[in-house]
Amino acid sequence: MILEIKVKPRSLEDKIIIFKKPNFLEIALKAKPEKNQANESLLKFLSNLIGISKNQIKILKGKTSKNKLIKIEKIEEIQLKKVLEKYLEK
Repeated sequence: MILEIKVKPRSLEDKIIIFKKPNFLEIALKAKPEKNQANESLLKFLSNLIGISKNQIKILKGKTSKNKLIKIEKIEEIQLKKVLEKYLEK
């Protein structure tokens, strides 16, 4: 599954701000965009949210940008959408 993600570093909390179907997310992160901190925080946030290992999530593009292309392995699109929709219901 491939996701387009826009990251907002230095936010007050780690959370999903926007989910636009089929595969766009805007995510706020507390981490700073320095020394790979925001990327690591993003991987940790997504792995905890989805319930998978960080090793199953890869940044394909945008390691030094706010706009990223992420690949999540071993998860179906339907499963991921259910997780995201459940998270956003809170």
